[in-house]
Amino acid sequence: MSKTLRELEERVGTALFERAGRRLRLTAAGRIFQKHAGLSLTELDRGVRAIRGPVAGGIVSAGVLPTVATRVLPRAAIAFAQAMPEICLRASTGPNHYLLSQLREGRLDLVVGRLAPPAEMAGLVFEQLYAEEVVAAVRAGHPALASPGADPADWPLILPPPRAIIRPVVEQYFLARGRELPRPQVETISLAVGRGLILASDAVWFISRGVLAEEIASGAIVALDLGGLPLAGPVGLTLRSGQTVPDALEVLMQTIRDAAQVERG
Repeated sequence: MSKTLRELEERVGTALFERAGRRLRLTAAGRIFQKHAGLSLTELDRGVRAIRGPVAGGIVSAGVLPTVATRVLPRAAIAFAQAMPEICLRASTGPNHYLLSQLREGRLDLVVGRLAPPAEMAGLVFEQLYAEEVVAAVRAGHPALASPGADPADWPLILPPPRAIIRPVVEQYFLARGRELPRPQVETISLAVGRGLILASDAVWFISRGVLAEEIASGAIVALDLGGLPLAGPVGLTLRSGQTVPDALEVLMQTIRDAAQVERG
């Protein structure tokens, strides 16, 4: 792999990766190259799919944000299975930037996630479903609930990682109150990790409401009243530009639209 990467960098005439020990990180040139390489792979994938048929192997692959995976996608998946019983829905989750890279490479047919910054949307098209809200979540009975207006930084903080698309929303919240972003105890957008931490401690987790929708509805977890956090931005369907949409994928997209409508109430 290292030899192949060196040969690739020699051919393009610039470094595509920054190397730190055993870790690799894309340079600015590498990110540009990745977009164009992804589009090339997509075209090759289209050729393969054109030969195999509209839905290769009877599978539709969708990438979903954790905020969508807890309520919207399960509802959509049930409706999709009833409408297209012969098609398997292959669903995967992860950070928005990772899912979009998989979409570019043709490994996913669809991403249900956030609208990426304009520089990252080249070759992609987006259809908005709803705008997501960020909340500061705590366990029921948390001491902050008895102190309206309390500073959430008075307790251990769980924040989205720096590359998470909702991280700037949290930074904006603290900056608007005249302070830098406090140092978190943990950084995660994982439901399993974040939920376990706040249920077992006095930690405050800044996360998209949709991730904890079930727990908030049950009363096990409560969203603090912080005077209104900024919206995290649009959540919707992302496809490759010019992508052929077979019937099965169109049905899946419609079930997701319907599920999102129910979620909005």
